Amino acid sequence: MTTPDALDQAAAALRTAEALLIGAGAGMGVDSGLPDFRGPEGFWKAYPPFRGRRLAEISNPYWFRADPELAWGFFGHRLGLYRHTAPHDGFARLLAWGRALKSGAFVFTSNVDGQFQKAGFPEESVLECHGSIHHLQCARPCGDAIWPADAVAVDVDMATVRATSELPRCPRCGGVARPNILMFGDDGWLSTRTDAQERRFDAWLRGVANKRLVVLELGAGLAIPTVRMTCESVGGTLIRVNPREPGAPLGAVSLPLGAREALAALAERASFPRGGAGS
Repeated sequence: MTTPDALDQAAAALRTAEALLIGAGAGMGVDSGLPDFRGPEGFWKAYPPFRGRRLAEISNPYWFRADPELAWGFFGHRLGLYRHTAPHDGFARLLAWGRALKSGAFVFTSNVDGQFQKAGFPEESVLECHGSIHHLQCARPCGDAIWPADAVAVDVDMATVRATSELPRCPRCGGVARPNILMFGDDGWLSTRTDAQERRFDAWLRGVANKRLVVLELGAGLAIPTVRMTCESVGGTLIRVNPREPGAPLGAVSLPLGAREALAALAERASFPRGGAGS
């Protein structure tokens, strides 16, 4: 199937949808200008001082114990970057489409950047399966508390990617805090916030079990296939958008495009009034 034909097929599915599941991986944020960590070259381009190291080495709870200035250099910079990055217009399209559907939309994402909430998606309609950089927990951890990172700002020397300001602290024990993110080799991640999101997601899926569900997967790769596996498992019509790894199961629609480009093309073909599908 050619890309124009696949776009027409995907747009037709969206026109008749009653519910929309949005699955999003790193490729969704790249179009907003966020760094692409796929492969070592992408990681080193974003953080040249880490050349020779892998993302899995740095995004690791070990450093919050062994070298917290290094850990917070990396995560503090990312926190500031995500706060100051505006979601691209594809997020607004998705928000409008979901609002116009009878059973609404839900987001399942492996991204920790909070871009969907920033774009206007309600907190109760987002599942962040790897947690969120905008929430903190104790690095030990000393308890089960998870709290917002709203008051946290970390100064970073980008020549070394090391924190130069006071580090975030746990209000209970005074030890170093860390983002509430599932890192590599992580046995200390507190999952209670994500567990609550999963329960809301499961309830939403039960509510749309007899509805015409479209699953729109955007920029989710194979390296960590959580989003792809979830999107393939829930039923409905799967539309997979991925410029590098567009392979999709039989019956799915595959679009070898970037997320923003695909969403603009789908909006044009489906002729959604005011950007909203099914309205």
